[in-house]
Amino acid sequence: MGLTVGGYSEQVISAIVMIKAEVGRIPEVAQEIAEIDGIREVYSVTGDVDLIAIARVQQHEDFADVIADRLNKVGGVLETTTHISFRAYSSSDLEAGFSLGLEH
Repeated sequence: MGLTVGGYSEQVISAIVMIKAEVGRIPEVAQEIAEIDGIREVYSVTGDVDLIAIARVQQHEDFADVIADRLNKVGGVLETTTHISFRAYSSSDLEAGFSLGLEH
């Protein structure tokens, strides 16, 4: 999947990391995770997890450094579950897909 960054295209692999954190340290944990190279966004959320981080790297092997070696070692991180994406859909992609062959 290609991503345009700063006017040039690069290949990236994305992962969504679900994070359980110490309740009293959620803002600090989120900030520290957001500062890790390879982490693009961190969201504080409701539900079964406390934070969701979006990681984007150029090679699968890079996830070992970003997630296993760095994110998982942030103080206050209790548990993580990582979902690696294999395809991204935008709203325009979905609209185009659903409109195929449906001319009225």
